Amino acid sequence: MEILYTAAATATGGRDGQVKSSDGVLQHDLRIPVEMGGTGGPYTNPEQLFAAGYAACFDGALGLIIKNAQLTAGPTQVTAEVSFGKNDGGGFGLEVLLKVHIPGVEQTTAEDLVAKAHEICPYSQATRGNMDVNFHVTVA
Repeated sequence: MEILYTAAATATGGRDGQVKSSDGVLQHDLRIPVEMGGTGGPYTNPEQLFAAGYAACFDGALGLIIKNAQLTAGPTQVTAEVSFGKNDGGGFGLEVLLKVHIPGVEQTTAEDLVAKAHEICPYSQATRGNMDVNFHVTVA
Protein backbone atom coordinates (compact mmCIF):
# COMPACT_ATOMS: atom_id res chain seq x y z
CA MET A 1 0.00 0.00 0.00
CA GLU A 2 1.23 3.48 -0.83
CA ILE A 3 0.73 5.53 2.35
CA LEU A 4 -0.92 8.90 1.66
CA TYR A 5 -1.59 10.00 5.23
CA THR A 6 -1.08 8.71 8.75
CA ALA A 7 -3.19 9.82 11.70
CA ALA A 8 -1.90 9.33 15.22
CA ALA A 9 -3.75 9.56 18.52
CA THR A 10 -2.67 8.67 22.03
CA ALA A 11 -4.95 7.36 24.76
CA THR A 12 -4.17 7.44 28.45
CA GLY A 13 -6.36 5.99 31.18
CA GLY A 14 -8.32 3.66 28.91
CA ARG A 15 -12.07 4.16 28.76
CA ASP A 16 -11.95 6.56 31.74
CA GLY A 17 -9.06 8.63 30.42
CA GLN A 18 -8.22 10.96 27.58
CA VAL A 19 -7.49 10.74 23.89
CA LYS A 20 -5.50 13.30 21.93
CA SER A 21 -4.43 13.47 18.30
CA SER A 22 -0.78 14.15 17.51
CA ASP A 23 -1.65 17.59 16.10
CA GLY A 24 -3.82 18.49 19.11
CA VAL A 25 -6.95 19.09 17.02
CA LEU A 26 -8.74 16.17 18.67
CA GLN A 27 -8.59 16.16 22.45
CA HIS A 28 -11.33 14.58 24.53
CA ASP A 29 -11.93 13.13 27.94
CA LEU A 30 -13.39 9.63 27.80
CA ARG A 31 -15.85 8.00 30.17
CA ILE A 32 -17.59 4.66 30.21
CA PRO A 33 -21.29 5.08 29.33
CA VAL A 34 -23.82 4.47 32.11
CA GLU A 35 -25.23 1.57 30.05
CA MET A 36 -21.88 -0.18 30.43
CA GLY A 37 -21.59 0.49 34.18
CA GLY A 38 -19.68 3.75 33.96
CA THR A 39 -20.32 7.27 35.14
CA GLY A 40 -21.35 8.62 31.75
CA GLY A 41 -21.72 12.36 31.54
CA PRO A 42 -20.80 14.87 28.83
CA TYR A 43 -17.86 12.82 27.55
CA THR A 44 -17.21 10.74 24.48
CA ASN A 45 -16.18 7.10 24.23
CA PRO A 46 -14.35 4.87 21.73
CA GLU A 47 -17.59 3.71 20.10
CA GLN A 48 -18.69 7.28 19.36
CA LEU A 49 -15.29 8.11 17.90
CA PHE A 50 -15.39 4.97 15.73
CA ALA A 51 -18.96 5.79 14.63
CA ALA A 52 -17.94 9.31 13.62
CA GLY A 53 -14.96 8.07 11.61
CA TYR A 54 -16.90 5.29 9.89
CA ALA A 55 -19.84 7.57 9.01
CA ALA A 56 -17.57 10.24 7.52
CA CYS A 57 -15.44 7.76 5.60
CA PHE A 58 -18.45 5.87 4.22
CA ASP A 59 -20.17 9.09 3.16
CA GLY A 60 -16.98 10.10 1.35
CA ALA A 61 -16.81 6.73 -0.44
CA LEU A 62 -20.48 7.04 -1.34
CA GLY A 63 -19.91 10.51 -2.81
CA LEU A 64 -17.09 9.15 -4.94
CA ILE A 65 -19.26 6.29 -6.21
CA ILE A 66 -22.08 8.70 -7.08
CA LYS A 67 -19.67 11.06 -8.86
CA ASN A 68 -18.02 8.24 -10.84
CA ALA A 69 -21.44 6.93 -11.86
CA GLN A 70 -22.28 10.46 -13.08
CA LEU A 71 -25.55 10.38 -11.14
CA THR A 72 -27.39 13.31 -9.65
CA ALA A 73 -28.48 12.81 -6.06
CA GLY A 74 -29.35 15.10 -3.20
CA PRO A 75 -27.05 15.55 -0.21
CA THR A 76 -26.24 12.15 1.25
CA GLN A 77 -26.25 11.39 4.95
CA VAL A 78 -24.68 8.46 6.79
CA THR A 79 -25.31 7.65 10.43
CA ALA A 80 -23.19 4.90 11.95
CA GLU A 81 -24.58 3.13 15.00
CA VAL A 82 -21.76 1.23 16.70
CA SER A 83 -22.95 -1.31 19.26
CA PHE A 84 -20.71 -2.83 21.92
CA GLY A 85 -21.63 -6.18 23.42
CA LYS A 86 -20.60 -9.56 24.74
CA ASN A 87 -19.78 -12.17 22.13
CA ASP A 88 -20.19 -15.95 22.25
CA GLY A 89 -16.51 -16.49 23.08
CA GLY A 90 -16.76 -14.71 26.43
CA GLY A 91 -15.16 -11.53 25.17
CA PHE A 92 -16.55 -8.35 23.72
CA GLY A 93 -17.25 -7.22 20.19
CA LEU A 94 -18.71 -4.52 18.01
CA GLU A 95 -21.33 -4.42 15.31
CA VAL A 96 -22.37 -1.56 13.08
CA LEU A 97 -25.60 -0.39 11.48
CA LEU A 98 -25.04 2.18 8.74
CA LYS A 99 -28.14 4.24 8.06
CA VAL A 100 -27.61 5.69 4.60
CA HIS A 101 -29.87 8.31 3.06
CA ILE A 102 -29.54 9.11 -0.65
CA PRO A 103 -32.30 11.44 -1.88
CA GLY A 104 -33.06 11.85 -5.55
CA VAL A 105 -32.48 8.26 -6.71
CA GLU A 106 -34.58 5.10 -6.83
CA GLN A 107 -34.35 2.64 -3.92
CA THR A 108 -32.65 -0.07 -5.99
CA THR A 109 -30.12 2.46 -7.29
CA ALA A 110 -29.42 3.63 -3.74
CA GLU A 111 -28.86 0.06 -2.55
CA ASP A 112 -26.48 -0.57 -5.46
CA LEU A 113 -24.54 2.62 -4.65
CA VAL A 114 -24.26 1.59 -0.99
CA ALA A 115 -22.98 -1.86 -1.96
CA LYS A 116 -20.32 -0.28 -4.17
CA ALA A 117 -19.32 2.20 -1.46
CA HIS A 118 -19.02 -0.69 0.99
CA GLU A 119 -16.46 -2.28 -1.35
CA ILE A 120 -14.16 0.76 -1.47
CA CYS A 121 -14.60 2.38 1.97
CA PRO A 122 -11.42 1.79 4.03
CA TYR A 123 -13.45 1.30 7.23
CA SER A 124 -15.62 -1.30 5.49
CA GLN A 125 -12.52 -3.05 4.22
CA ALA A 126 -10.97 -3.05 7.70
CA THR A 127 -14.08 -4.46 9.36
CA ARG A 128 -15.02 -6.99 6.67
CA GLY A 129 -15.03 -10.48 8.16
CA ASN A 130 -14.29 -9.07 11.62
CA MET A 131 -17.68 -7.71 12.64
CA ASP A 132 -21.24 -7.48 11.39
CA VAL A 133 -21.99 -4.40 9.32
CA ASN A 134 -25.63 -3.95 8.33
CA PHE A 135 -27.37 -1.29 6.27
CA HIS A 136 -30.62 0.61 6.30
CA VAL A 137 -30.91 2.52 3.02
CA THR A 138 -33.52 5.23 2.42
CA VAL A 139 -34.23 7.60 -0.45
CA ALA A 140 -37.14 9.64 0.91
